[in-house]
Amino acid sequence: MSALLVDEWQDKAACRGPQAAVFFPPPRTERRDEKAEREARAKAICGQCSVIDDCLDHALDVGEAHGIWGGRNEIERRNMLLLRTEAS
Repeated sequence: MSALLVDEWQDKAACRGPQAAVFFPPPRTERRDEKAEREARAKAICGQCSVIDDCLDHALDVGEAHGIWGGRNEIERRNMLLLRTEAS
């Protein structure tokens, strides 16, 4: 990761470490109930994170298409971006 620029907030993120896998879908097809459970676990970690707002801002700014960022999934972020566009 040394070749990548990492924002300071990322070093403080609660999702860093072995639990990071719950923030992204597995390589195999995931049942709806499995997805809901995985996302709930990820969002619970986000709920305890001191940089949740920075994370969400980053995801919205760069258009992250996958995973849980800032306590929001892909659909929730897409809806937030639509609302931003409509408000402009």
